Amino acid sequence: MSEINLLPEPKFVPELHPTFRPAVLVNRAFEAAARDTGAAAELGIALEQADGSVFHTRTVLFPEGHALAENNFRHLERMVKFLLWSRGGWRIHLTGSAALAEQLQRYYRETELGKFDNEVIGFRNFGKSLEVVACDELPAEKVDTKPLGRHLDGCRIGFDLGGSDRKAAAVIDGEVVFSEEIEWDPYFEPDPNYHYEGVIDSLKKAAAHLPRVDAIGGSAAGCYSHNRVTWASLFRGVPEEAFDRQVRGMFLKIQEDWGVPLEVINDGEVTALAGSMALGKNGVLGIAMGTSQGGGYIDMDGHITTWLSELAFAPIDLHPEAPPDEWSGDLGCGAQYFSQQAVGRLLPTSGIEYDPGLSLPEQLKIVQAAMDAGDARALKIYDAIGIYLGYSLAHYAEFYDYEYVLLLGRVTSGPGGEHIIERSKEVMAAEFPELSERIKFHIPDEMEKRHGQAIAAASLPKIG
Repeated sequence: MSEINLLPEPKFVPELHPTFRPAVLVNRAFEAAARDTGAAAELGIALEQADGSVFHTRTVLFPEGHALAENNFRHLERMVKFLLWSRGGWRIHLTGSAALAEQLQRYYRETELGKFDNEVIGFRNFGKSLEVVACDELPAEKVDTKPLGRHLDGCRIGFDLGGSDRKAAAVIDGEVVFSEEIEWDPYFEPDPNYHYEGVIDSLKKAAAHLPRVDAIGGSAAGCYSHNRVTWASLFRGVPEEAFDRQVRGMFLKIQEDWGVPLEVINDGEVTALAGSMALGKNGVLGIAMGTSQGGGYIDMDGHITTWLSELAFAPIDLHPEAPPDEWSGDLGCGAQYFSQQAVGRLLPTSGIEYDPGLSLPEQLKIVQAAMDAGDARALKIYDAIGIYLGYSLAHYAEFYDYEYVLLLGRVTSGPGGEHIIERSKEVMAAEFPELSERIKFHIPDEMEKRHGQAIAAASLPKIG
């Protein structure tokens, strides 16, 4: 088997991105080829979090000395990369290859892409450097989940902090009595007061429509632990010292100043919670296609897990020349496929005339207007994203047990969003029929899009 067979061409190839090679097909081809040798090496992976949670995954490799064994490290590293950003963890246990464990440890210490994962996932999220341990037996699996949200009593504020706008709503016993969306540009703003004052402004405007404030719940891009900001793209422009001094405990300060219960979690988790609440069902994978890609998961018991679900950085295209992420520089990661960044990347090859100096939200508006007008060039952009989604949902299903997909975000609005969903369904029906029969899409109406996230966020804290 030649190496090219390890990058199988999908049945559905995006016209604007002909080199797309879905991770789900590449991984399956790799494992099938390894097993066909009759001497595949079994490899166990356990990811350990700071609280002791441990998650298991298994794969196979080409036997040592095989002509294709040089591909083993790439297969392992991409799989661990997906696990790091979907699950989260700092210690990686490997059975089956001490040599690969040592090579992976060097990768996180010596390469630029590995150092990014080590800094963000290791240090910022868990306070530890990533550690790779070769072992004979994986530590026992331990998964921690907890119920969160679904509290609708009282007078609450729900807020959502995205990369291009911030939203806030006043909620009384589950009914939205006020909501507002304000554009802002937090990504490269170095002054943390810009972020803090923006949040306070939104909270005050919502509070003005309530007789009192009993609780505040929020969703925001990035990772949060016990209301502390561990890292977030929203604050990427803030210098490290100012981040530690003014950002990390920002929401704890807000909670103290307002004197009410407050919970803030990742925006993707709130997306999934909103879908679960609207559906009255569990097992929901939430995907928000906004400035970046948000991901969230509600398990089959209706609980939120300790998983990060930062799918913006999880690889879903394994072509060696996949587009690089604009922040980490890594290749084939979700943000370049399911966000305004994806639209901006595909726009130049679509043939649509536009000013390349426009911001991503403005570029999206041009594409949406063209789609509304029936422009075939705009359709090609949404077609590519729909194909990406169909294959990626199958890839996500290898790691998440879910039955419902909730899609939100500006990229999914209007007829373009409708085409994304229909095209992804076609892909799944043809390539993954068993998944196609099981997975159901939840398409929120405009009211739910505007208020569902706010209600879910507002429901996070328990009063009393």
